[in-house]
Amino acid sequence: MSKPKVIVTRRWPADVEAQLKALYDVQLNENDTPMSAQALKQAMQSADALLSTVTDPITADIINTENRRVRIIGNFGVGYNNIDIQAAKAQGIMVTNTPHVLTDCTADIAMLLLLMSSRRAAEGERMILQGQWHGWGPTQLLGQKVTGKTLGLIGFGRIAQAMAYKAHYGFGMKIVFFVPSAPEQTIVDRLQATRCNSVEEVLSSADFISLHCPGGPATYHLINEQRLQLMRPSTHLINTARGDVVDSNALIKALKAGWIAGAGLDVYEGEPSINPGLLGLDNVTLLPHLGSASEETRSAMGNRVLHNIGAFFTGTEPEDRVV
Repeated sequence: MSKPKVIVTRRWPADVEAQLKALYDVQLNENDTPMSAQALKQAMQSADALLSTVTDPITADIINTENRRVRIIGNFGVGYNNIDIQAAKAQGIMVTNTPHVLTDCTADIAMLLLLMSSRRAAEGERMILQGQWHGWGPTQLLGQKVTGKTLGLIGFGRIAQAMAYKAHYGFGMKIVFFVPSAPEQTIVDRLQATRCNSVEEVLSSADFISLHCPGGPATYHLINEQRLQLMRPSTHLINTARGDVVDSNALIKALKAGWIAGAGLDVYEGEPSINPGLLGLDNVTLLPHLGSASEETRSAMGNRVLHNIGAFFTGTEPEDRVV
């Protein structure tokens, strides 16, 4: 019996690619160049499984390609708003993701951004690299203390909870959060956290705001000009969720006007393009979407995809089925 045909849209960790070669008739992306819409359509026609990443726009137009062969899309990432789920469902295409394995890694990046923003670390590094540092001074690059402050979380899923644990037990931070549906009380109690009644209540009561909500129409520009004005002048905004949760133009205005002290971003509206207004600001820390970028996590994500498509091709239910 011939092996299933699998097409991978980007370079994956070497150990995962080796397993793919052993198990499937696989087409790898050796030069790691993002596939065009036309290339994705051709992949839909020639493969049994398409292994996409969160930056591949798998639109209804691509899913509805004539003479489609693909039966499963294994997405490399916990998010899947890059895929038109309703179109996939209508065509009977299974979609899987990779939850659980990137929780701590992404929470680590959120804490890194919080610390860098609060202590103006990126600004300090630029000062040294540009030859502008001439020694210690008592009022130089004064930031905000982290220990004992209040961390506000918008969303309270696994990554938010992991960040809350690090912040509370590592830095003695008080945790407040908003999420539409109530989480398990044991989790709330373990973190000594307080659930707020609205996004606005979190924004107005916390020293640091970290976003952990899914992307999509319901959260598009959730953080807008009006909500940014509710935050304190000493507050920092951290986003490791989805870029379009924040109105980038409103954020630039807030940072310039001093409505908030700073921001730490790992995701961007219109990514990989970045609003040029962010690039000239000293009070923003910018990372190139590093949330899950550790060797251990990226390999674990790839292995999760392997597990899911392996189950599919042997006629069993994949553990991480989305639709």
